[in-house]
Amino acid sequence: MKAIGFYEPLPIKESNSLVALTLPNPEPRPRDLLVRVKAVSLNPVDTKVRMRTPKSETANVLGWDAAGVIEAVGKEVTLFKTGDEVYYAGDVTRPGCNSELHLIDERIVGKKPRKLSFKEAAAMPLTTITAWESLFDRLGFESTPQKNIRKSILIIGGAGGVGSIAIQLAKQVAGLKVIATASRESSEKWCRQMGADEIINHHQSFKSEFKENNLQEVDAVLCLNSTEKHVHNMFDVIKPQGKICSIISTADNAPMDMNIFFQKSVSFAWELMFTRPMFQTEDMLEQHRLLNQASELFDQGILKSTMTNSLEGMSVENLKKGHLALEAGDMIGKLVIDGVW
Repeated sequence: MKAIGFYEPLPIKESNSLVALTLPNPEPRPRDLLVRVKAVSLNPVDTKVRMRTPKSETANVLGWDAAGVIEAVGKEVTLFKTGDEVYYAGDVTRPGCNSELHLIDERIVGKKPRKLSFKEAAAMPLTTITAWESLFDRLGFESTPQKNIRKSILIIGGAGGVGSIAIQLAKQVAGLKVIATASRESSEKWCRQMGADEIINHHQSFKSEFKENNLQEVDAVLCLNSTEKHVHNMFDVIKPQGKICSIISTADNAPMDMNIFFQKSVSFAWELMFTRPMFQTEDMLEQHRLLNQASELFDQGILKSTMTNSLEGMSVENLKKGHLALEAGDMIGKLVIDGVW
């Protein structure tokens, strides 16, 4: 099968940063699906893994967001059958989906939303899982508005991939008052389109931004950018006994003053959507369930795809364009590449 990968960590503009490969067709393990990939989307994890993986004689294949059609199933598969259309984010401990065919454990796969194209669907799994687990598992919100009356959340980095779907889930599914951060006119406009009630500038003091906009302290904060940079900002606007969840580890293991949250009895949680498949947790099947729930919400029009840009055709050139766009750090929504080679 055709694939695109790398052998050593190189800046994306280097000629061999990503290379075309021909690999054997993979064989499913008992609970695996063999998927013919129709579209993939890019995430910051792609660039991070590319630059942090040691040089190797074996090619590494990136890609953790895909939509496609099942070509074969393992002998213990019960959730899907050949021909089913699926979408999923995958397992960072296994080869990625930048390939014609891809193996994935059925327990972290969902049925593709019927009303979304393969490209629109491929934009959603990783960010949806991350946002869903953050809101409902880590921060403990209910998925029914009636149980979250008068509750609020601040989403730091609202225009990115996770922020775009987190705003939708927080507003449309949980019924929260949503305050998002953005610093450009285009990103502010996008956050409002996703459903944000209020916008503040994350380059300014959150305390002063809240005061200027007559905003009250929030019940929860979802941090999607520069955790260590925003520690004091988060303290300033979180309610006593509030909850914070971050998906961003500190840069170069930078220290954080977590003691400031002590006086407010604030709870702090990390979210990594790869944890369940990485450690084969007992509740791994929850990712299958939440992707199916999200699929129904997409089909009902309650949620919408956050694809904002697409490249036609899977190639080294297009994948490099995607990595360059991610590394620029100002992407709104998601970038998708269709799976035509």
